[in-house]
Amino acid sequence: MNDALTVGQVAALADVSVRTLHHYDAVGLVVPGGRSPAGYRTYSSQDVERLYSVLTYRELGFPLTEIKEILDDPAADALEHLRRQRTLLDRRIAHLTAMANAVDTVIERKTMGTNLTPAEQREIWGDDWAGEKYEDEARERWGTADAWAQSTERTAAMSADDWRAIKADTEQLEADLAAAMLRGVEPGSDEADVLAERHRASIDRFYDCDHAMHVCVAGMYTADERFRAHYDGRAAGLAEWIVAVVGANARENGA
Repeated sequence: MNDALTVGQVAALADVSVRTLHHYDAVGLVVPGGRSPAGYRTYSSQDVERLYSVLTYRELGFPLTEIKEILDDPAADALEHLRRQRTLLDRRIAHLTAMANAVDTVIERKTMGTNLTPAEQREIWGDDWAGEKYEDEARERWGTADAWAQSTERTAAMSADDWRAIKADTEQLEADLAAAMLRGVEPGSDEADVLAERHRASIDRFYDCDHAMHVCVAGMYTADERFRAHYDGRAAGLAEWIVAVVGANARENGA
């Protein structure tokens, strides 16, 4: 490609607005390093490569300030950023699922005509209720990240029936994963790939999860002891097996 592209040419190439490119330039995120004979600033192939890196991270939900930190620091661990975000999403999903279960219990007790004492209500809602503290932590860590926004928007529209269905689907999926591992199903096999896609679809309900993101998500199952304990509690070695299954499926899909 021409190694001296104008801002208009780069905008057309990357399908972004000229205004966006000017903003990236102003904040030092993607700064065109060349000059045309007429004195106009131009983008090199390295500048365009950096732009695509920025756009990729934006798709993954990173704020611009964090993207700049990652790209400017050769020692920055991009995978660790993804794992941190995944941890917060899993916490949110678990939190909302627990709330749905509590609501179901209250509905059942109300249907039976039982008035709940404050102590009984506390027992039902449990110690996982985080209220504003949870929201404050999540917003502090996520800010306006796209994945957080997607999760917030999608879960806000979910009904109690939706959460009951999600709980049932999750229970069945995890049971099927454990059963497949115990039967000796190999990562990369047709059966394993079907399970991997079911697992990816379960995440995609909350925020967009392509195969590359799926690999990062699965990585948390062994990197975070809470997740490892959850899956290995179903079947010893399940967390490692899921990571292998997801990785094989992602490779088959070009990730």
